[in-house]
Amino acid sequence: MVSKMGVSQIRAQLVQAVKEGDEAGARSLIPQLGAGPRQVRAVLEVMLADADSLVRQAAAFGLGELGGVASARRLEQQLAIEESRGDHDGAAVIEDITQALGRIKGGIARAGLVRRLERLARGTPERSEVNELACVLWKQRHPDLLPSVRRSLETLSLPEPHGLHGLWVLLEKSPVELAAWARDPTVSLCHKTRALAVLAEDVPDTLVPVLPAFISAAEPLSEQLLMQDREALYFYDNLFRLLLRHRERLFVSFPQTARESLRTAARRMITATFPNASPQAASVLEIAGRPEDAAFLEAHAPEYPVLAKVFHDAARVLRNLH
Repeated sequence: MVSKMGVSQIRAQLVQAVKEGDEAGARSLIPQLGAGPRQVRAVLEVMLADADSLVRQAAAFGLGELGGVASARRLEQQLAIEESRGDHDGAAVIEDITQALGRIKGGIARAGLVRRLERLARGTPERSEVNELACVLWKQRHPDLLPSVRRSLETLSLPEPHGLHGLWVLLEKSPVELAAWARDPTVSLCHKTRALAVLAEDVPDTLVPVLPAFISAAEPLSEQLLMQDREALYFYDNLFRLLLRHRERLFVSFPQTARESLRTAARRMITATFPNASPQAASVLEIAGRPEDAAFLEAHAPEYPVLAKVFHDAARVLRNLH
């Protein structure tokens, strides 16, 4: 049995770990809050009612890890309380509750997120709120989401496109249809970018073969266009972030043509963003490049040492390919 003094110390450590973004450390502390899931849940539920928003954020993380119907229901109840606060602290807790509900599998958590979406659609939400929720709903993807997403798209007053448009495309289209959509030059880049931003949260195996279609959509984007068109730059950036986030699974699956296209795209991005060249593009070139790209990377390394290291490390990897 954990003493009250011990629980207090573990609580404080949990709050600090969540504050610092140390999810692994936070996960290791949660079971230490009690002698079993029931006691752990009781401690977390007390924390969720704390006046300190950092404590509430830690509790939300903990309940999301604990999972289950009881956690989902308590989190949704707290979500309504935080929404009613209308302040900065409440907004931070809302973000953590949303993420926590996204980690709890099952219809109860998904229904809570849908109700959150419908409340947002009736109000005047920030674009960031909608984008975040779209990503969380993608992790909870299910055919039952389609009607709610459609209604919310019709109701939301935000300028198009936003994350919910990306979510709709991913939910509504089959892999074959999505690949055709990604290659379609009549579909705007900004819509494709929103789909990539949502897809980056979780790339299911069924959609891995679709990614070369998004890569091919980057081929017509010249260096000049990247310098002039912010949306083209966003498309490249989101494509690279997705690929690097799941690099272990994705790059080995791509055909050589897709890897060559990525090499070209990465070099274009570096040239277009020089002298503050994109470190994401350098990391992509490290994987998809050739030994002769090493000199190119060295020549385009930014002055800032931390970013320059990304370029120099990538160049060293490519030189060692000989």
